[in-house]
Amino acid sequence: MHDRFFDSTRGKIVEALRVRHAASAFELAAEFGLSPNAIRQQLVILERDGLVAGKSVRRGKTKPTHEYSLTTQAERYFPQAYDRMLNAVLRDVRSTQGDAGVAAIFERIGKRAAGKLQAELAGKTTGERVDALAESIRGSGVSVNVEHHGDTIVLTEHNCPYASVVAENPECCSVIHTMIGDAVAPGMKQTESLATGGAECRFEVVAPARS
Repeated sequence: MHDRFFDSTRGKIVEALRVRHAASAFELAAEFGLSPNAIRQQLVILERDGLVAGKSVRRGKTKPTHEYSLTTQAERYFPQAYDRMLNAVLRDVRSTQGDAGVAAIFERIGKRAAGKLQAELAGKTTGERVDALAESIRGSGVSVNVEHHGDTIVLTEHNCPYASVVAENPECCSVIHTMIGDAVAPGMKQTESLATGGAECRFEVVAPARS
């Protein structure tokens, strides 16, 4: 149901607002190549359904702009992890096997995921591998995008379905690091993290166009 929703214009607007945090109808229209009126029609429905809320804001000395942002109700459209159960299981593992036991679980998960990616990414450039990783991450319910700035490739995750798990079990973050290090781009560095209070998880790597 949710996958089909995100294929629609309304679903794409919800995803865009998840990334942007707030945007006007004109900004969304420019992003999707539609008219502002067409976007407003979709926003009216989203507002009626309680998924977005609009308000007037003043940007500098210009006249007020009507911006839209997501409501808490919109979160139901993004996959939610079974946080409490997973935390309880990991808490039990930690109590019986220590921190090393929890770390080993996520290391095995990362290694399996990296092994699967390695077979799929053989012969691809660094940029192509990062793009493939982003697509894989989207499959777990994460809003992610990749930007190419010359030789620098930036992968950004805008949300984390496992936020409350990471808060108690930071070892969870090792999965993406293992996937990147083993299968995608060993030199990729994390420059911002949701787990440490950042606005997003941001990874960067410098690579020649055909490496």
